[in-house]
Amino acid sequence: MTHASTAVRPWERVAQALQRALPPGADRHTRMQAFVRAAWEPLAPTGVSWLGFYERDPSNDSQLLLAAREPMPACSPIGLHGACGQCLLAAKPLVVRDVAELGAGYIACDPRDRSEVVVPCLEAPGQAWGVLDLDSHQVGSFGPADAEALASLLQRAGLSA
Repeated sequence: MTHASTAVRPWERVAQALQRALPPGADRHTRMQAFVRAAWEPLAPTGVSWLGFYERDPSNDSQLLLAAREPMPACSPIGLHGACGQCLLAAKPLVVRDVAELGAGYIACDPRDRSEVVVPCLEAPGQAWGVLDLDSHQVGSFGPADAEALASLLQRAGLSA
């Protein structure tokens, strides 16, 4: 069995692109779109196959709706039993080395995905309104440093407390 090593990702480059992309006074959806646009180009070459936001469905508290994303649509709505829902409910980042280990709880939007990192978007400590989800076709593509960098970028973008 081969394992992909956690890629070194250009977080400072993402931060600079994000700073240029965020319009002053933008609403949450505009900020999510700007985040995705700024992050996709530098992250895609590092093994990221998809990135996007899911937010809590205002009409059904037991599911999440797809918001901004690259490069393609994904499942929506999704229940809270998958990695995104677990992250939302715990309000803590979740690094999944191999999605096959999640069993029946895994929501497979792209069957090629093998690992993911999900970071909560917090309104206040312990209260998540949504999540940022990154996927990879490689096992072990993400680590705690990726989750920490993404959490910091979400704060800088005004998408997390």
